[in-house]
Amino acid sequence: MTYDLEFKPRELKDLKTLPKSAQRRIIAKTEALRNDLTGDVKRLTDFTPEYRLRVGDYRVLF
Repeated sequence: MTYDLEFKPRELKDLKTLPKSAQRRIIAKTEALRNDLTGDVKRLTDFTPEYRLRVGDYRVLF
């Protein structure tokens, strides 16, 4: 299944504050989510957003 990715302005602003190496890793991991929910993805309980992707020391919520 193919998914569409959309970054909100606040997310882009937060991403720019991170080191370049972390930015590249996070973007690469989120781009990999387009094809399938692969990687360290976990469904969250009683929390919105419903999923998180772990990228090193960072968490991407979606």
